[in-house]
Amino acid sequence: MPQYNLSDYQKTYDKFSYDQYKGELDWFSGNRLNAAFNAVDRNAANFRKNKVALYWHGQDDQKQKFTFRELSLLSNQFGNLLKNLDVDKGDRVFFFLPRVPELYYGFLGTLKIGAIAGTLFSAFGHQALYDRLENSDAKVLVTNSDLLPRVKKILPQLPALKTVLVTDLKTATGKFKSLSRELKTASDELKVAHTKPSDPAFMLYTSGTTGKPKGVIHQHYAILHEHLTAKWVLDIRDNDVYWCTADPGWVTGIAYEILGSWSNGASSLIYAGRFDPAKWYQLIDEYQVNVWYTAPTAIRMLAAADHDLTKKFNLSSLRHLASVGEPLNPEAIAWGQKVFGLSFHDNWWQTETGGILIANFPGLKIKPGSMGKPVPGITAAIVDDNGKKVPVGHEGNLAIKPGWPSQMVKIWRRPEKYQSYFKAGWYISGDRARVDRDGYFWFIGRADDVIKTAGERVGPFEVESALVSHPKITEAAVIGKPDPVRGQIIKAFITLKQGVKPSEALKKDIASYVKKHLAGHAYPREIEFRDHLPKTRSGKIVRRLLKAQELGLPTGDTSTLEEY
Repeated sequence: MPQYNLSDYQKTYDKFSYDQYKGELDWFSGNRLNAAFNAVDRNAANFRKNKVALYWHGQDDQKQKFTFRELSLLSNQFGNLLKNLDVDKGDRVFFFLPRVPELYYGFLGTLKIGAIAGTLFSAFGHQALYDRLENSDAKVLVTNSDLLPRVKKILPQLPALKTVLVTDLKTATGKFKSLSRELKTASDELKVAHTKPSDPAFMLYTSGTTGKPKGVIHQHYAILHEHLTAKWVLDIRDNDVYWCTADPGWVTGIAYEILGSWSNGASSLIYAGRFDPAKWYQLIDEYQVNVWYTAPTAIRMLAAADHDLTKKFNLSSLRHLASVGEPLNPEAIAWGQKVFGLSFHDNWWQTETGGILIANFPGLKIKPGSMGKPVPGITAAIVDDNGKKVPVGHEGNLAIKPGWPSQMVKIWRRPEKYQSYFKAGWYISGDRARVDRDGYFWFIGRADDVIKTAGERVGPFEVESALVSHPKITEAAVIGKPDPVRGQIIKAFITLKQGVKPSEALKKDIASYVKKHLAGHAYPREIEFRDHLPKTRSGKIVRRLLKAQELGLPTGDTSTLEEY
């Protein structure tokens, strides 16, 4: 029988308290802890000090590697550099960089001095940058010369931004300083801030349907939940090479590429290049990756490009596969079993939750299409709009009992928005779901995405899962479109597999296929073929943008969307 880090889910869940597991972290006197210290410094002081923490692989096959000790010293230097720039506890330091080593040790160094780290996607335009830097009153920004023109365009409107550290700057002028030069003069000995568990550690801006993006703040204590979930859900072990494909501009890249994963002593692969199936398989082969954490969109794209490509590489090192970002269709799970002999394990969480809350654990049976079961320490339920639990199998609001360590502690400068997440003693996620008799949770859709057609409620995810199981479809997204007879009809936006030509006959075939595989009322009455579907940079399909485009509505904040 395989052995897993979480050997008995039910026993652990039933007897769990966070106090039991505080000892898995290193604490300072007076009940103080620092998330970055736990991620790297404690490993730099134990048997892992000379272990590779970071394998960095660049777009053009440049390679670097850093041990835990080297990361510790570099982050110490960065922390001292910030102090030299008069950065104090609570000041905001933002990183506008691609996935380069400076981002990782800089993030750690920021947390070490008690400042708040913020991450920004390198594809952001100047307006998206301005919205976040202005709202946060960031004091320091770290970027590179390629991205600098976007910064210069908005700098006059950012009086709080005192210094711009540029990784590859040759000549320092005014607010612009060379990171490499400044780093050379900074000591690699640093007294790490003994922060309170509740002190803010990092912030991420998340977009909504309307208004400006909101700054979600997480505390240092988040490291406990991130540590435990990296251990139990991702099943990270000491001799593993682990690859999380997320960008640190997204919460997954912080929780499970910097904090929780390194806290468990993982050797992490960071790839700075673009998505390419052959390249990804080459990296798994070259670095002998054991644990792989990626997004459903990437899995679907790999499946679409397969054509026996996997047989050209040695992928036998893979032991555990996991997925996050949006619900994982059963078809993707079946593909993983076929080509790797392994199942992708889906899990559910949000920027606001700071860590995985519901998961398919490696030691539990997978029900394809399910989110899995709650993580030990998490009480999840399906409730109505008044916060009362609904019967098993019924649809409702996915709700969590507040108080887990990685729960957001505030929305920056928006206390009323923060309070709006909580009702009748629950954190209301904004997702609709159901729970079955075995305690597995099933995602239906965002509360504002659920479609009501001819009196029947239809979750977009189940329609999309039926669509992507069609042999000619790669990706699909569905929306509810107003209809004078049915209230709403289902409209599907579809990308086809390579070489498949769109036609009216194919539309009819797809509609019949969904009727047969799902339900007579749950098929798309309109189908539109597209070359690409709009996605966030974390790979999540954005239905609200499709709906806005279809109905001529405001698109809301689109700064986190990939170019397509």
